[in-house]
Amino acid sequence: MTPSPPAPLLLILGDEELLVGRAIAAAKAANPEGDLQEHEAASLAGGQLAEALSPSLFGGRRMVIITSGQDARKDLVTALLAYAVQPDPDISVVVAHAGGAKGKALADGLRAAGATVVPAAKIKSPRDRVDFVRNEIRRLGGQVSPEAADALLEAIGHDLREVASACAQLISDAGSRVTVDTIARYYCGRAEVTGFTVADATMVGDVPGALESLRWALLVGVDPVPIADALADGVRTVARVASAGRASPYQLASSLGMPAWKVERAQRQARGWSAEGLAAAMSAAAVCNAAVKGAAEDRGYALERTVFAVAAARDTTSAVVGAPGRGH
Repeated sequence: MTPSPPAPLLLILGDEELLVGRAIAAAKAANPEGDLQEHEAASLAGGQLAEALSPSLFGGRRMVIITSGQDARKDLVTALLAYAVQPDPDISVVVAHAGGAKGKALADGLRAAGATVVPAAKIKSPRDRVDFVRNEIRRLGGQVSPEAADALLEAIGHDLREVASACAQLISDAGSRVTVDTIARYYCGRAEVTGFTVADATMVGDVPGALESLRWALLVGVDPVPIADALADGVRTVARVASAGRASPYQLASSLGMPAWKVERAQRQARGWSAEGLAAAMSAAAVCNAAVKGAAEDRGYALERTVFAVAAARDTTSAVVGAPGRGH
């Protein structure tokens, strides 16, 4: 099947290298036999652009790719925006721009001129990262649950290139259906030593399990800072979900801005917690955060103390948050 020709003006907007690279590769694939020129914006002058876009004696489709558009000098910006008013339908101009304030006039001008925009911003929110994994697995012909996608991110980290590579490897080796068990099997020893594993055990009062995971994580070189962050996130998540009242995970997901599976997990973890206990746990997590970022001589010991402190806070005798018919 012959690919559709690329748009006359294509703006790849964002600084996520994987997404930018994919967008450029897709543009090239849509112009397989046409003439191709690639330029760094910082080293391209307006006059050189005019030459690259001038009519060709040999005809045929052409493509001009300009990377790092945010670094374009004023004469190049002026030439590009003037050309964008009436682009040549036989030429595709692709501009990759990191977004942000630098060089914003070029990005805004191309967008206003009708350029096709391909988003390529870094993926920052947990929900969007889970969505990326699910879409990636789906693109490769597989299926993955939100829980399994989250487990993969905990095992691999947030580098999109590594995540995409892991998705492809899982589909190749494990088949089209990727489950939590699949992740545990393929990333045994890696997925089990994250801060989230420590936090999950701590939030349900499993001190032996939390300490075992913590010590193993530190032994294999996991940095204490993300472990402390995971503990703090665990406490905050349970507090938010518990204070939201009784409702289904799907009802609360939208208002809390988190996926339903995470709400459901937090609801299970919230059993037995009181408002006073959660406040004490938040205080312990804050002290831990300061300790691992420089206030403590032994960061591992600071984390162990926090596990004990949070678990003890869970046993605080008081009304359970979110429980009907009881005072706080």
